[in-house]
Amino acid sequence: MKQNRENPFFETYRTPFGTPPFDQIETEQYEPAFDEGIWQLDEEVRAIADNTELPTFENTIIALERSGKLLDKVISAFFNVLNAEADDEMMDISQRVSPKLSESSNNIYLNEQLFARVKSVYDRKDELHLPMEDARLLEKTFEAFCARGAALGPEEKEKYRKLSSELSLLSLTFDQNALKDKNRYELLLTKEDELEGLPESIREAAALRAKEKGKTGWLFNLSAPSYVPFMRYSALRGLREKMYREYMSIGNKGDEYDNKEIIRKIVNIRLEIARLMGYANYADYKLKHTMAKTPARVYKLLNELLDAYKPVARNEYEAVQGFASETEKENITVMPWDWSYYSEKLKDIRFNVNDEMTRPYFELNHVKKGVFGLATQLYGITFKENKEIPVYHPEVEAYEVYDADGKFLSILYTDFHPRDGKQSGAWMNSIKEQYRDQDGKDSRPQIIIVMNFTRPTETKPSLLTFDEVNTLLHEFGHALHGMFAEGSYASLSGTNVYRDFVELPSQLMENWLTEKEFLDQIAIHYKTGEKIPQELVQKLIDASNFNAGYACCRQLSFGFLDMAWHTRTEPFGEDVISFEKEAWKQTVIVPEVPGTLMSSSFGHIFSGGYSAGYYGYKWAEVLDADAFSVFKETGIFNRETARSFRKNILSKGGTEDPDILYKRFRGKDAEIGALLKRNGIEPGGPSASVQSRMQV
Repeated sequence: MKQNRENPFFETYRTPFGTPPFDQIETEQYEPAFDEGIWQLDEEVRAIADNTELPTFENTIIALERSGKLLDKVISAFFNVLNAEADDEMMDISQRVSPKLSESSNNIYLNEQLFARVKSVYDRKDELHLPMEDARLLEKTFEAFCARGAALGPEEKEKYRKLSSELSLLSLTFDQNALKDKNRYELLLTKEDELEGLPESIREAAALRAKEKGKTGWLFNLSAPSYVPFMRYSALRGLREKMYREYMSIGNKGDEYDNKEIIRKIVNIRLEIARLMGYANYADYKLKHTMAKTPARVYKLLNELLDAYKPVARNEYEAVQGFASETEKENITVMPWDWSYYSEKLKDIRFNVNDEMTRPYFELNHVKKGVFGLATQLYGITFKENKEIPVYHPEVEAYEVYDADGKFLSILYTDFHPRDGKQSGAWMNSIKEQYRDQDGKDSRPQIIIVMNFTRPTETKPSLLTFDEVNTLLHEFGHALHGMFAEGSYASLSGTNVYRDFVELPSQLMENWLTEKEFLDQIAIHYKTGEKIPQELVQKLIDASNFNAGYACCRQLSFGFLDMAWHTRTEPFGEDVISFEKEAWKQTVIVPEVPGTLMSSSFGHIFSGGYSAGYYGYKWAEVLDADAFSVFKETGIFNRETARSFRKNILSKGGTEDPDILYKRFRGKDAEIGALLKRNGIEPGGPSASVQSRMQV
């Protein structure tokens, strides 16, 4: 195949630091670039498989690692834009290229001749005496082939090929259905009395949202900056219930965007794939290459945390229930649409602190500088905005990142505000992974962090909630993981680690937000320039564990739900809603609402990479609490501790086993007691290592 049309992907990028020329890429150029990239990859793989020389680490494993450069360029540009700036044309392209990408992947992993060469090198691994990173790449390559059907018989291979292609398309459709369904709901309020309880900043943002849509009034939707504060502050219980039911019915309306049948198909295909590979269920298959290793150890952690936190969560609910009944002078039952509203009021009374009190101190640009400044204090790195770097949307900013010695480290993109074509939530991604080329030259990474933060209004800049600042720290922690990579191979670089280890760097960064020394640096009033009062800082710290039991049980509910879907040993043909309610019933604190469904919009497990892995957030939380205890002991800005964390965790990527990396930093296994202590939960006995407490 040969493409003669002008297309930016077919040329060497003539941009600063070789960044994607987003300003030159036309939507119609993606598909031919995908086709050319797939063709080139197929040719490169065929040459490796047909090589008549003895299979070696260099001519087989490294050759595979370095293949597909054009396709990598197209994939990284396209899917980053698709997630953050999708339109119908981009979605249509994704539907067309997804089967092609699946077929290309299967053509590699199901190629018997190629697998024979990989296996030949793997079988001789002991006599090759490879350096650690090379040995890790060999092991990962061999395991990837096995996990994707290379060892199957001819009939089973064709079955896997069909199933994996179908699964890829279903996951993509699930994501797009959820986005389209979420985006089509709007709540337009036209009367002042319908805004009761909503702070002025929320009203102003809603008015601007309406104006941008050519409407008069106050517009609310299901995006986080709109939905979350509405549920927290609206005094009109009926409207809160309406918004909640809409949010909990995304992908569950029985129309063209309904995801329930897609869920059934995804779950059953995953089970079928697991059985093909010789496993009883999908969780067994997926967890083999994680820190947890088995579903039993995952359940051990989930149940242990549930035992510790559920009694606390019940007490928290009773406190909110009592407060609500007293406030309303009637015996109402606190429902899910009431929880945020009454919790916020109770927190305000107990601690005299709320988002509207703290928002003026968390202006986005200053918060961003503060987060960048934290990285400077810990690691010595600096950030320089470069407006010459092309971006895919005017709101996106690009920064050059330099190490403490002045050496170029990375490019960092930031994209902060919600748009109609943008997925919900927040994420970090790599536009280009770090690696060393065949001449040993270090090719530095290009990283992007994407949020959905409160927009600026006509009278105010973007003022963040405490939770939004926490989200920025979280995603920035992922970014550091990507930017500090020092490996030889892209597939082992940065965040290419076990799923239950990847959240450690991100969750670790959240710890600084409840430290006085950091808050004093980052929180500056956007009008007066005054630092946040120390008494307000203390209130934020005192309130940081408010309803920690409920928050933990909610997170555990997602973990139990994920595991329930993926530990099935028989095909699923039941009611999706009933299954969900049963799966997480032991975690339920606030009364369930019949007919509502989360699974139909649970992108993390049905269209993201967290299937049979959502527990990883809690697993990593044990690690991050334990790791931050070292900073607490040595000083939260201690350069030596930060240097050790960078050297042993952040820079290593997937080049070594995470258990080994963590012990090298900490000196021992992580202990769950640090998390219980941080949350104010008394442990039921002496803390023990994560490994021993979850061993079966």
